Amino acid sequence: MAPQHAPASLKLAAQQPSPTWLGLDVKRHQQDGERAIVEFVARLRYGGGKAQRMHEISRFVREEGRWYYVDGQFPESQ
Repeated sequence: MAPQHAPASLKLAAQQPSPTWLGLDVKRHQQDGERAIVEFVARLRYGGGKAQRMHEISRFVREEGRWYYVDGQFPESQ
């Protein structure tokens, strides 16, 4: 995550039940110099619950040779 966009704490370890990641499908990516967009669908499950999908279009920026997540949008369900 880009330092200027990162929250003080994500508290990911506190998620209960913690997610089990089932897969990642990158739908598209576009790079324009030091900026990029990645559209993906991640599949996950919490505990023994039903599998869920997370569809996101994310923005990234490259700083000092490293790519950082900036933010993302969740497109409307199709």
